[in-house]
Amino acid sequence: MGGLAALTTEQLALWTEQARHKAQYGQVMTRISRLKAVQADWFATCVDHNGQADLWGDIHCVFPLMSVIKPFMVLYLLEQFGADTLFRWVGMQPSDAPFNSLEQLIADSGRPRNPMLNSGAIALAGRLPGATSYDRCQGLCAWLNHQARCHLEIDKGTLVSVRSEGRGVNQAIAETLVQYGHLAAAEIALDTYEQICCLAGQVSDLARLGNLLAHPSAAIASQHRRAVNALMLTCGLYEASSTYAVRIGLPMKSGISGALLSVVPGQGSIACYSPALDPIGNPIAGLALVEVLAQRLELSVF
Repeated sequence: MGGLAALTTEQLALWTEQARHKAQYGQVMTRISRLKAVQADWFATCVDHNGQADLWGDIHCVFPLMSVIKPFMVLYLLEQFGADTLFRWVGMQPSDAPFNSLEQLIADSGRPRNPMLNSGAIALAGRLPGATSYDRCQGLCAWLNHQARCHLEIDKGTLVSVRSEGRGVNQAIAETLVQYGHLAAAEIALDTYEQICCLAGQVSDLARLGNLLAHPSAAIASQHRRAVNALMLTCGLYEASSTYAVRIGLPMKSGISGALLSVVPGQGSIACYSPALDPIGNPIAGLALVEVLAQRLELSVF
């Protein structure tokens, strides 16, 4: 018997410790001081199979989701407005450029190539319901906490760091979106984007979010869940997405904090926190663990 149901506690412990050693080949994000002030070898994982969670490592660490929030903003907006409307705002094509590439946005005439890139997420942040950026972030947070039974809240320290140290490129992206008519107002969209990226929780919270995409639910349209999974598979690891679609074969999303989420449709989710990143911005140890799990347990969707 394969699948997540076949995973034992002993296997998870062994494979987690083996993957943890891969962190020495990566580097924590240095551009934002709050993200820099962590230990590169921290590692937490939660494998959730039909609501039964197996946890290992530094499971009490609280970390900002950063870009891992992007698929869930897409899910929220799909439920609010539908696919036809959302994909008029952003595209669904994979990218071979970095996640914050201004050059690609300009080459694409200011239309975000997909919502997993910073340009796409900033454009969608401008579409979230709410009068203020705080209202918009809290609306999304409350919906996710209710749907997934998780406990996300804003990491205020990280938000201060992002606003003071990490804004330059994203500010230029927001202004370019306005220039090309794909965003009405740069400041509220950028501030909303920064807040939602600083929503934080433990690895168990991230796994619960993943279950929203793993299992059918009366509360979320199946076609919306499938659309988000497809975007994660093709775009969720940026220019490395196609490589890991072949090597792992699961919908995945990473964040520069070290957050990593893998969805195993029909079974559950694999959530990791490992701050050491590869040059693209994906967590090295987390990807190593998910690759082992996918191969040993035959998890690929293909």
